[in-house]
Amino acid sequence: MHVGMTVIFQNPDGIDGDPRRDAETYDLEYGMADRAEALGFDSLWSVEHHFNGYAVCPDPLAFLHYFAGRTKHIRLGTMVTVLPWHDPVRLAEASSVLDHISGGRNILGVGRGVAKLEFDGFGLDMGQSRQKLIEATQAIQMGLETGYIELDGEVVKQRRVQIRPFPKHSFTDRMYGSASSPETFSIFAKLGIGLLLIPGGKPWSDVIKLVAEYRREFREVHGREAPKPIFVGWTFVDEDADRARAIGMDLIARYSLSALAHYDFGGEHMRGLRGYESYVAMSEAAAAAGSTTEDFIEGFAREHVYGTPDACYERIRELRADLDASAFLGVFSYAGMSAAEAVRNQELFAAKVLPRLKALEPGIGIDMPEPLAIAAE
Repeated sequence: MHVGMTVIFQNPDGIDGDPRRDAETYDLEYGMADRAEALGFDSLWSVEHHFNGYAVCPDPLAFLHYFAGRTKHIRLGTMVTVLPWHDPVRLAEASSVLDHISGGRNILGVGRGVAKLEFDGFGLDMGQSRQKLIEATQAIQMGLETGYIELDGEVVKQRRVQIRPFPKHSFTDRMYGSASSPETFSIFAKLGIGLLLIPGGKPWSDVIKLVAEYRREFREVHGREAPKPIFVGWTFVDEDADRARAIGMDLIARYSLSALAHYDFGGEHMRGLRGYESYVAMSEAAAAAGSTTEDFIEGFAREHVYGTPDACYERIRELRADLDASAFLGVFSYAGMSAAEAVRNQELFAAKVLPRLKALEPGIGIDMPEPLAIAAE
């Protein structure tokens, strides 16, 4: 099984904490990332967020360019690059550069964004995000598979330009989309990209049903099987079962509160917003059922990974089987845990859980991408 790790650069003081603590966060997360390959992880990922301490990594591709030069074998992925905030030509160029300098190790994870704070900060209309996601993905796929982009879309209008450096390897089955709403699962099926499953408000049992429908639609549109999904888990491992449960549950719960504050899923701004109808329906259904914030936090924590090494291994193994997934990505530093705790968490997982997971059936089919036919001429 393919096992990666993700650094999310969450400010230890949370969203409204002391911004001067960002320097400590960067020292910790870069140090943990620098050990990933030596500890045996198969891939290294980072996220994109802006304007507060929820996650202070505004440019995951720049982060990965740095580690392309510090590593030799580990895959390098974005979890995710948020397409509505970017020019697709620039993203295709940056992805091509990373793929060249890393020897084909780039995995491009994409998404559309949900937080009003971030769209407002860029002066962008959230109501265009779904169409921008679709068209930007199409443009990037065109650029990385043909070496040029030309698109006259509803929101992406790009005259024909070359992508340089010219892409060296195909990105088929190396693009993954982060999906939450049923509509987004369907979009990624039609676009022919894989799924990057980041648990949020839905239990895994609901996600499993959406994945099955995605696979059916992918097969119907493209005449082949979809790549197996990648799934993510906020992880806390400890040899002491009681400590693992108490501290792990508390930290994951605290992270979930920061996510609620950042995304504001139930905010009035969501009502009538094109492309976010399912978030409104989910919030209304939860309110009608009498669900509380505490219920959300408890449910969120249940979907992640905490416990002894044996318990964490079994949890990941079971989810892998339920989702028919190819890869797991662990998040080991979040919600203000100390640097010492985060490093201990990462290293214990690498020593006691990682080897057992990697002994499972091989996953993620990106061992070495095929050269582009046109690039080989």
